[in-house]
Amino acid sequence: MAESVVGFLINQLSTLLSQEITLLGGLKSDVQFIKAELESMKAFLREVEAKEGTDSQLQEWLKQVREVAYDTEDVLDDFTFRFARGYMDGFYGKAGKIYNSIKNLKARHQISSEMKEIKARVGEISERHRRYQSQYGTQERGLSSSRQMNVDFDIRAQSLFVEEAQLVGIAKPKAELVSKILDDHSQLKVVSVVGMGGLGKTTLVKKAYDDAAVKKQFQSHAWITVSQNFQFRGIIKNLIQQLYNEIRQPVPPEVESMDDIMLSEFVRDFLRDRRYILVLDDVWSIDAWEAIKCVLPDCNTASRVVLTTRIADVASAPCLGSLGFIYKMEPLSDKESWILFCNRTFQSNDCPPNLEEVAKKILKKCEGLPLAIVAIGGVLALKDKEKTDEWEMILHGFGGEADGSGKLDRIKRVLLLSYNDLPHYLKSCLLYLSIYPEDYPIDVDDILLKWIALGFVEEKEGITSTDIAMSYMKELINRSLIQVKSTLASGRLDKCGLHDFVRELIVSKSKEQDFMTVATKYYTRWPEKVRHLAIHNFTDNPQEFSSLKCLRSVVIFGYEDPLTTTFLSKFLSGGPKLLKVLDLDGAELDSIPKQVFKLFHLKYLNLARTGVKIIPKSIGKLQNLEAINLVGTNVTELPVEILNLRKLRSLHLGGVGDYSNEYAVWGCKSPDGIGKLVCLEDLFGIEADSDKIVREIGKLTQLRRLAITKLRREGGKELLSSLLRLTNLRELTISCIEDETLDLQHSVFPKHEFLTRLKLKGRLERVPQWVTSLQSLRTLQLDNSRLREDENVIGSLGRLPNLVSLSLYRAYEGETLCFKVGAFPKLQRLELVQLTRLKWVRVEEESMPSLRIMRLGDCKLMQELPSGIQNLTRLESLGFYEMSDELVHKVRNLDKQSEDYQTISHIPQVSIGRWIDGRWEWTFLL
Repeated sequence: MAESVVGFLINQLSTLLSQEITLLGGLKSDVQFIKAELESMKAFLREVEAKEGTDSQLQEWLKQVREVAYDTEDVLDDFTFRFARGYMDGFYGKAGKIYNSIKNLKARHQISSEMKEIKARVGEISERHRRYQSQYGTQERGLSSSRQMNVDFDIRAQSLFVEEAQLVGIAKPKAELVSKILDDHSQLKVVSVVGMGGLGKTTLVKKAYDDAAVKKQFQSHAWITVSQNFQFRGIIKNLIQQLYNEIRQPVPPEVESMDDIMLSEFVRDFLRDRRYILVLDDVWSIDAWEAIKCVLPDCNTASRVVLTTRIADVASAPCLGSLGFIYKMEPLSDKESWILFCNRTFQSNDCPPNLEEVAKKILKKCEGLPLAIVAIGGVLALKDKEKTDEWEMILHGFGGEADGSGKLDRIKRVLLLSYNDLPHYLKSCLLYLSIYPEDYPIDVDDILLKWIALGFVEEKEGITSTDIAMSYMKELINRSLIQVKSTLASGRLDKCGLHDFVRELIVSKSKEQDFMTVATKYYTRWPEKVRHLAIHNFTDNPQEFSSLKCLRSVVIFGYEDPLTTTFLSKFLSGGPKLLKVLDLDGAELDSIPKQVFKLFHLKYLNLARTGVKIIPKSIGKLQNLEAINLVGTNVTELPVEILNLRKLRSLHLGGVGDYSNEYAVWGCKSPDGIGKLVCLEDLFGIEADSDKIVREIGKLTQLRRLAITKLRREGGKELLSSLLRLTNLRELTISCIEDETLDLQHSVFPKHEFLTRLKLKGRLERVPQWVTSLQSLRTLQLDNSRLREDENVIGSLGRLPNLVSLSLYRAYEGETLCFKVGAFPKLQRLELVQLTRLKWVRVEEESMPSLRIMRLGDCKLMQELPSGIQNLTRLESLGFYEMSDELVHKVRNLDKQSEDYQTISHIPQVSIGRWIDGRWEWTFLL
């Protein structure tokens, strides 16, 4: 963690020094000295932190480095807080006048003294760094590598020698892997097995490698553990030793004196005419694969390489050709997990009835991870089976067991390999996810905004911070540390999450480093210099807020007592003046406390689903603000001062209202001049009921996602002209005012090559021509369009080449929908809802060949199943809800010999839904 803190600070110092530095004055040399010294020790920090069992001297040194980095950041942020507030020209705009201001002399002297003290501390730490590097450097590097390899071998050795009879859920994946290894392709083929640490990749591959048919198929066999400490020469010599051991001959003595090129040629010559299988276990980089690949000949002998890795990019790199195959390891099913758990814990398939409830709760935390199940089973096997309270203690003290205090330390070591391999900027991003409660679905867009606001995202010329932050997210997913929970039909990541054991690891790391603290009704105090505070089900009880001065973020997830404006005012009066992220989603606030507008560094403000009614003029003081969320509030109008927020990149609006009106999409009025917010990338819920606002939208050329409401018919042409300039648009929602028509059919129309999601809500005279030209469109929703039957809706939309989801809500007034040959080649999901005149749906052969899900809802005149539905050979789910009694009765009582039954018998899931007590209940028929 010290490495990530130092890396983060170095980036901040670089930014500070690269700008106009008049404001720094005499502090410039101190800042340069601190930056240079921290840079010199950064590599050593990474090395020391990755070591197992670092001695107490080095641990204390790491702590001092971390603390001085934190203190430096605090002093510099305090400096900008004092000297850069309220100046419209930004951070440095009036530097000269501020510098010479008499009232600031005392504060400047104080900060100068603090920087001198920090400089002295950095000097002492740097001196110890040089001493430790001399004392431990070469020797410790060797010891560290050796110790890490011993840890790896201990874990892998156990995986290699487990009897197959003891394994659960391995038969099917082993059979699939063996079949891919033994197929009849004559060229060299790579089979990659990928998944997070602890899933059993090594165990699975070893069982396939030892299979009798595999042994018989190949002339030469070798197993190489690559690991993070990849040493090309050592691996090639190990490979040569195994190859010669297999033929029972000594390795030629000249091998010892060969250089790397000669060794590579030696291996290539040996394998040239042989059919070989090589396992590369635990590969951590594409570079390692590329280096080893050079020694492997491809002489059409049907040789195979099997590779295991935790990193998706490493798995895919060798499989870019048509012959490659990637096997993604999945967690065990609930049934398989229970069998393994019982075998490990009770040495049988049975669990004592008194323990079954708590045992299943403990098992749920393992989320199908075999290593975790075996480890927790080993802990529980030693517990008294009659004392349920001992098991409850394990359940409630799960984090304590997982962070090194018990036998689950083995899991921590496995996951730490992935954590330690991260670059410093990804460590900060991952650790920040420790603020979220267990099993919490993390909104991807939201966490990216927080990462950017907190400065975790390094700036790169020519790339937006949003794109860089998304690349961080994808890299953490790629490394199997973050799990994808849901993806939108447009292809955009929606929700992500953490495996419980990964979460326990980063919570433990965060607490160790005073990075994050969770306040609950049981724990309402936190370390003096904590950086990030998460409030989970907090009770609003009086306490002193004296240790908030270092806080950078506060996120609230729930309240036993509602979090009130009064409590928040007291909290913010406690001194968190350096706060950058304030997430109050769902708090019962009736107004925004005035203390919020004193938070000069604030970049992210979430007031969604609060009772806030008015945004005061003081909002204009928050000139560093980058994201505001007002969704679900009572705010109906923004003040003109919002236009001062020139760094704003995300503005989400949309209040509560009477949604019984089918045309209502509740937005927010904005002041004239919204086009001044040129950094905006997301703008949701703006009322576009005047030509002036519509024209202003055209100035926001960085927009990627736009949702406008209350568009008037006469504003349609002006909107299309504005959209012409929004060439970066990815998602677009347009809603009309009341029952007006969306007039979007004009000779001037946008050609958005990046647009993937489109929603149009309001009457349409016909499908706009520009919609049918959107080559990248993946999701389309038409709502209240009321298109006539003679408008050939399906014919015009069916040519969209990449559409995967189509939803028609009150969008069509014809009696028949016909999906013709070749229509919708990539469509996977189709929803037809409240088409009040629809009687028949016809599906011709070769129409919608990729369709997996079809939903029919509230189409009361339909009395027959869709004709030709048997042509949808990939359909997995067919659902009906609020349909006619005749159709529901027919579906419920299908005779297995009837023609209707035969037409849907190929569909795995057919269901009927009913709305009962505020939720849908589904009856599954097939």
